[in-house]
Amino acid sequence: MSLKDSIKPISYLKANTAEVVRDVSENGKTLYITQNGEAKIVVQSITEYEKTQNTLTMLRILALGEEDVRKGRHRPAKEAFAELKERIKKFKNEV
Repeated sequence: MSLKDSIKPISYLKANTAEVVRDVSENGKTLYITQNGEAKIVVQSITEYEKTQNTLTMLRILALGEEDVRKGRHRPAKEAFAELKERIKKFKNEV
């Protein structure tokens, strides 16, 4: 479905709610609903919504990592893993 076909007026949503829900949930389609000719809402399946949220979360994590690198808050992997191994060893000895 092209973007053009995905844009529907709110009257379409009102008149075809069951069909829209079925189409969106079964086919992973996204609909853009307009009101008075202006885009107002997006209708998508919960699966697609969760994928979008997971993608945004990963992008935020990457951005935070890049910021840490820019600010010099990083160290070589060998050093970090050596510290982790030492922590694990101490933890096992305490248990």
